[in-house]
Amino acid sequence: MHALDFRGRTAIVTGGAAGIGAAIARRLRDSGAEVRIWDVAAAADPVDVADAAAVERATARAIAELGRIDVLVNNAGIAGPTRPLVEYPIEEWRRVLEVDLTGPFLCCRAVVPHMVSAGYGRIVNIASIAGKEGNPNACAYSAAKAGLIALTKSLGKELAKTGVLVNCVTPAAAQTAIFEQMSREHIDYMLARIPMGRFVTVDEIAALACWLASEECSFSTGAVFDISGGRATY
Repeated sequence: MHALDFRGRTAIVTGGAAGIGAAIARRLRDSGAEVRIWDVAAAADPVDVADAAAVERATARAIAELGRIDVLVNNAGIAGPTRPLVEYPIEEWRRVLEVDLTGPFLCCRAVVPHMVSAGYGRIVNIASIAGKEGNPNACAYSAAKAGLIALTKSLGKELAKTGVLVNCVTPAAAQTAIFEQMSREHIDYMLARIPMGRFVTVDEIAALACWLASEECSFSTGAVFDISGGRATY
């Protein structure tokens, strides 16, 4: 593994208790970063990213403990049910958007002022190829991830001259616990769409995300980075 230099850097990874987030947190730590996990499943200090007050408290704790926040990885997300739009439960629609889109908004809203004050920051949003193409029977997830792509572009432009860079990653499906929320039919559909004929691994996503979170990424902001095994067409 190529180790990026995160010595002396601090990072927040949402949804970092398992799956993609855990792989990103592990790679950051292995590269020298001091990492905090914001996750409802965190054993010591659970954080619900859809709860504005909880995010503000977690930010204050991180600043108090770490002194600053150099990196924010917005990874926390849920898939929601795989149902046709006309059958999609309204409460599930709202919950998916709260976690997958409002969550990153709240985290950015809380953390960005500290990054701007420091004159440095890297924000990496974990979106999805579904946000570009739209997966059938996944209207809420597709819409939320499309919104996260747009949020990335908007915030990247806002912060372009501050030293804070904002980018997002649009992976194809990775075989993580989120598959437990999906039907077999939906999983097979996603696999069939990938020209490489396999799912992306969490470590492959982590490698890209951590480069975007590093000092080496210095002239990309408001950008979308595909890691889709050839699925992406733009």
